[in-house]
Amino acid sequence: MPDVGVRELKARASEIIRNVRERRARYVITYRGRPVGVLLPLDEATQAEAVAGSERGIAVWEELSRLGEEIGRGWRSPRTSAELLSEMRARRE
Repeated sequence: MPDVGVRELKARASEIIRNVRERRARYVITYRGRPVGVLLPLDEATQAEAVAGSERGIAVWEELSRLGEEIGRGWRSPRTSAELLSEMRARRE
């Protein structure tokens, strides 16, 4: 598996992705000479899992947004949640 640095990946992204897609090539992504990730082709089962995971992620964010709106409707404090969190963090320090 060939190494590809971040700068090289940026400069040759289209070519490298084409190699992954068409030739099933695999690359070790490096940053300052150290491996940080792997770029490899997905098989059909993994692609389906990735799509399903993405859809689940969207559903989770939608639920979080809905809950945030619900909490906001019942909010009784004159301070915002961000102000309260900052205050709590300051107490710990």
